[in-house]
Amino acid sequence: MQKIIRVTTVPISLGKLLQGQLRYMSQHYDVIGVSGKGGDTLEMISKQEGIRVIPIEMTRKITPVKDLKAVFALYKLFKKEKPDIVHSHTPKAGTVSMLAAKLAGVPHRLHTIAGLPLLEATGAKRTLLNMVEKLTYACATKIYPNSTGLNDIVIKHKFTSPKKLKVIANGSSNGIDISFFDPDLYSDEDKLKLSQRLGIDASDIVIVYVGRVVRDKGINELVSAFKKLSAESTTAKLILVGTFEKDLDPLLPETEEEINTNSNIIMVGWQNDVRPYFAISDILAFPSYREGFPNVVMQAASMGLASVVTDINGCNEIITDGINGKIIPVKDAELLFKHLKILVEDKAQRDTLAANARESITSRYERKVVWEALLEEYRAL
Repeated sequence: MQKIIRVTTVPISLGKLLQGQLRYMSQHYDVIGVSGKGGDTLEMISKQEGIRVIPIEMTRKITPVKDLKAVFALYKLFKKEKPDIVHSHTPKAGTVSMLAAKLAGVPHRLHTIAGLPLLEATGAKRTLLNMVEKLTYACATKIYPNSTGLNDIVIKHKFTSPKKLKVIANGSSNGIDISFFDPDLYSDEDKLKLSQRLGIDASDIVIVYVGRVVRDKGINELVSAFKKLSAESTTAKLILVGTFEKDLDPLLPETEEEINTNSNIIMVGWQNDVRPYFAISDILAFPSYREGFPNVVMQAASMGLASVVTDINGCNEIITDGINGKIIPVKDAELLFKHLKILVEDKAQRDTLAANARESITSRYERKVVWEALLEEYRAL
């Protein structure tokens, strides 16, 4: 049986980003999962996916000494295991594993791009990140942008030859399990219990955001827009599902202050299961500056929510303006406020967008479609 090693920087990416896919591929290949050390998380993923896992420490920051150690550890692993394919996800795992795989002579070196953090960098940092990105792609034999927009960005910046690039299926790294992200799984009683616990009334219109609570996700603009909205609307509530990253990408002090003091903003932190929060919400707000192919937008639409998203790759492929959501320019708090206000106040428009949302996902991004297309790609190699 041919062997595939899948690599992510941190275990949570291996377990969540590729959930179900590793088990599916293990029916056809000997699959090994490699990621950073993370307590019991890797062992849990091993049981969940039915694969071998190996911890190799990697960092998400620029840490040259630690990165070289990771390259050497991966090189030794690849020489020992002799995989036919190494397939990486997430930026740092891509760089260190593609370099190590090339040095180790792995024949098929694949990297999936699910967003480009460098797009928001400037100056010397941007120059360095551009060089690292080009190095990653030069060491890979195939690059899989997980959206058409991302594919176009890579070509525009001349990071690699267009011949190396391919978008699998309709985009997305793993598709959506539509039987899992299904609003019918939640009864009115379930929803009432959670709403009451969070202090949400039956008459409230709930906006939800799911993701890292950081600048790059447009949280400064979202909180600014909601501050204005909550001053005009007594029924609007905002749920923030996620955690701060104060060391990597902090928010403005006034944004944090508003989150902490506005009684209509409900911060629930990291949640292993985000579905209950979608189930009690009416609108997804996702004003991110950059994405690959955002799972959150697919998940919310699969749960039947109208969305307001930014005009960036991924978001503008999942959402069609006026059909299953609204699309606004990046970093525009005023237009974000305007469209959230319209959807909070206009039930008919909100319901029309919501009614189209689930079908827009089931027809294009069902998980098995993505898995089968990737399996076909592996076999073609």
